[in-house]
Amino acid sequence: MIGYRHVDPRLPFLWEGPDQPPGRWHGDGEGPAHYLAETPDGAWAEFLRHEEIDDPQDLATIRRAIWAIEVPDDEPEASPKLTRAVLTGGRDTYEECQAKARRLRARGATRLRAPSAALRPGSSGWRVDGGLRPGGARAESVVVLFGRRPDLVGWRCAIGAPAADLLGRVRPIRG
Repeated sequence: MIGYRHVDPRLPFLWEGPDQPPGRWHGDGEGPAHYLAETPDGAWAEFLRHEEIDDPQDLATIRRAIWAIEVPDDEPEASPKLTRAVLTGGRDTYEECQAKARRLRARGATRLRAPSAALRPGSSGWRVDGGLRPGGARAESVVVLFGRRPDLVGWRCAIGAPAADLLGRVRPIRG
């Protein structure tokens, strides 16, 4: 599979140490944990959500790198069994997600897949049929890889900012 990740262009595409700030699926000191979206839009949505960007004018100030990262398909994947409200909720749901991820890791999981908390289901991608047309609706997932991953190869796809039309699909982190 190919996963997509947004990163400050001055930094590597993966974390290497445990000093990563906590996130939905890992607590303080439990890194590295690498959050990969299924699409570039999913990666952009993660950034917009965490930075609480919802004004199109703010997009002009963004400069991020999008990386495509090749992830082996043969690694077993865990799926956390939590309510959709918890899986896609705000920061107040992180503790429950982190506890579930700890239990999965204790049972040997090194990778999990969950619904994207940042990107609402909707038209994703594009196709060409008499010009650009929406690619169809899909519900996107996030894959989280736990631990250092020096074996993964990534390609920088672009340095830039997300398209303004994505803002309407980003699920706010607050509330």
